[in-house]
Amino acid sequence: MSTRPFDVVAFGATGFTGQLVAEYLAEKARGGAFRWAVAGRSREKLEAVVRRVRAIDPASDVGVLVARSDDPASLEAMAAETRVVLTTVGPYVQHGEPLVAACIRAGTDYVDITGEPEFVDGLLERHHAAAEARGVRIVSCCGFDSIPHDLGALFTMEKLGGSEPVVLEGFVRASGTFSGGTWQSAIGAMSRGRAARGPRGPAPEQGSRRVGSVKPRVHFEPRVKAWAAPLPTIDAQIVQRSARALDVYGPDFRYGHNAAIRSVFTLAAGALGVGALIALSQLRPTRDLLLRVRTSGEGPSAEKRAKSRFSVTFLAKTPTRTLRTRVSGGDPGYTETAKMVSESALCLALDRDQLPSRAGVLTTAVAMGDPLIARLQAAGIRFEVLDD
Repeated sequence: MSTRPFDVVAFGATGFTGQLVAEYLAEKARGGAFRWAVAGRSREKLEAVVRRVRAIDPASDVGVLVARSDDPASLEAMAAETRVVLTTVGPYVQHGEPLVAACIRAGTDYVDITGEPEFVDGLLERHHAAAEARGVRIVSCCGFDSIPHDLGALFTMEKLGGSEPVVLEGFVRASGTFSGGTWQSAIGAMSRGRAARGPRGPAPEQGSRRVGSVKPRVHFEPRVKAWAAPLPTIDAQIVQRSARALDVYGPDFRYGHNAAIRSVFTLAAGALGVGALIALSQLRPTRDLLLRVRTSGEGPSAEKRAKSRFSVTFLAKTPTRTLRTRVSGGDPGYTETAKMVSESALCLALDRDQLPSRAGVLTTAVAMGDPLIARLQAAGIRFEVLDD
């Protein structure tokens, strides 16, 4: 691996989020901190990204690789050039699996920003064993889906200690907008009737540690001063997979994942809106109209991103103790997602001696854990204990 030309390759660097990733990596690579390249299907567009990168750092020595999601040979050639492939090319259920297979064949670690349960389930079913045998780390959900929730739960459990049964709930607040790619993925998932399933991966032996869910319910939670509505996203699935794999989550762990909404009227309007989207996505004519609302590659201005924020508050309860923690940062859909996935790729590439000896299709908590938390804290994302 050390003889490969690059430490990280950013695939999809010409897209909106991909360009933010390239800009972030350019800042981090100042002074030759690591070797990296941009990749995509158009050399002309990639060269334009390189010009923007060199406006940030004129001394930047960024490479350019041409590869296409529908060309497995080009994907494998790209993967063989680097220690880690970072991809922002979605929807992943359509475009992601050939790259994962290429990375496994090349012995290259992989990170993405998907939030698609169907895609992650497919990786677990079809690629976990091969990745584990090759010693490759395939780590999905390295953006806002699901780093704040997965690593926030790990942070909380490490502060709490894993000796007692625990009920942990996460309460998500976020402002800002979402990417065209996220919109396309969400409408596609709704049209296929796919929702986040339960935790996947190897289950603990019968009679040993238990991992489960908090019963979904709409309720007012006074400790976060908001109404809580269950979120049917991939995040709970990711947290529970981590809990199944790591002893720090204790003998009996249950997790609930919620949106924190200040107004009951906003809660009702949101529920009606989601219901309408699900219904409209089932019919081809209305689904096509929804897909035109926002196309892949679109995103908000830097000014709008600068005004966006997120926070995830965690409430943990054991028979003898309670604990409240929080993970928070800036614009979740773009700026912080680019930061999170970039730091995930750099963690796999540069912190290998500090990482757990795990391989396969993994969560961020299992693959990287505390070294990634430390990187994100240094990059400005806050992990804090609020009260005990």
